[in-house]
Amino acid sequence: MEDLYREYILDHYKSPRFRGHLDNATLTYEDDNPTCGDHLHMEIKVDASGKIADARFDGMGCALSQASADILLEHIIGKTVAEAKAFSKDDLLDLLGISLGPVRLKCALLSLKVLKGALYGLAEGGEGANG
Repeated sequence: MEDLYREYILDHYKSPRFRGHLDNATLTYEDDNPTCGDHLHMEIKVDASGKIADARFDGMGCALSQASADILLEHIIGKTVAEAKAFSKDDLLDLLGISLGPVRLKCALLSLKVLKGALYGLAEGGEGANG
């Protein structure tokens, strides 16, 4: 079964659905995993009803960190900000469907860290204000 999930992850890495840039993003955030050098930038557009209307990511890093971002965005677009804030580490790991050691876990969870940074309005890169 893990082979099926590995193919799923590789598909999202090789053919990301949500890589790119959004004009007029409502929220942005970026962060990196200093252990391995993975970097993610995320842009989110929230509509007037509080739903995530669209989202995009860009970055560089291992297949797992980049695929995880794509898979995460696929699942949060259309949800309310509150639903996206409630999305947990276990939810993302369930979507990925593979066992991960501590180092790979940080790669997989970088996208969730960046999403939460954007949704909670953290200062980008520790410097400016969000969105």
